[in-house]
Amino acid sequence: MWGLVPLFWPLLKPADALEILAHRMVWSLALVAVALLALRRWAWIGELVRTPRRLALIAVAAVVITVNWGVYIWSVNSGHVVEASLGYFINPLVTIAMGVLILKERLRRAQWAAVATGLAAVIVLAVGYGRPPWISLTLAFSFATYGLVKKQVNLGGFESLAAETAVQFLPALGYLLWLGGQGRSTFTSGGPGHAALLAATGVVTAIPLVCFGGAAIRVPLSTLGLLQYLAPVFQFALGVVYFHEEMPPERWAGFALVWLALTTLTWDALHTAHRARQSLRRAHARASAPHAASGVNAPS
Repeated sequence: MWGLVPLFWPLLKPADALEILAHRMVWSLALVAVALLALRRWAWIGELVRTPRRLALIAVAAVVITVNWGVYIWSVNSGHVVEASLGYFINPLVTIAMGVLILKERLRRAQWAAVATGLAAVIVLAVGYGRPPWISLTLAFSFATYGLVKKQVNLGGFESLAAETAVQFLPALGYLLWLGGQGRSTFTSGGPGHAALLAATGVVTAIPLVCFGGAAIRVPLSTLGLLQYLAPVFQFALGVVYFHEEMPPERWAGFALVWLALTTLTWDALHTAHRARQSLRRAHARASAPHAASGVNAPS
């Protein structure tokens, strides 16, 4: 669903990116509020309100995801689907870099190689575009920051989306009312079909998130990480095949470096997970060996 969402945003024209973004915020909160009401999951609100630090982090998360959503919608509807897909390809590399710079994490050699290759890819793409790939970098850094903040808040997917869209709701609603007052709202002038599509932005936002939350507790983390590459793969394919965006040789070279970095990163993650499982099995074997021996030698 995340990979195919570039097909949805053009359907909302002639609404511009800012109006679409505001509707996405308003309708997402409405949908999530109904779901939480049906599930009777409200206890977390009192705890959140009593924790100023978590409230501040929610506000930061709301700001950075607003930037992410807005830039993504604008990039798709402005013919930059391929560059937007690049942002989500390099997002894991930016996340790792943030782990080093902010959380003071230590990287393995393969991770350093992946980050260095990713940096080289950005340089090659900047030369190819004639400018830094600012759409990709904005999407990657905003989403990596969002993930970092959400890690500190530690709320479930539904609850987190409800809290973030609650922060966004009043400014978004105010903007939509202002548009209506200026006679520039496509929601009221575009007919019932267009209004229904704008309202569906809440569904497009919430349903993939719910599915992701369900998968996160059922699917191994290593598999989940690999599956998340499918979204930018689909976006990239749509940009090239469906939207017919140009891919000159230097752009292919930049993407090839990004894919090499991600392959290195994936191999390292799988190799590390395999070694951890082997160590765990050996530890279990050593722990059970004395018990087995005592069972054999014990008198009948």
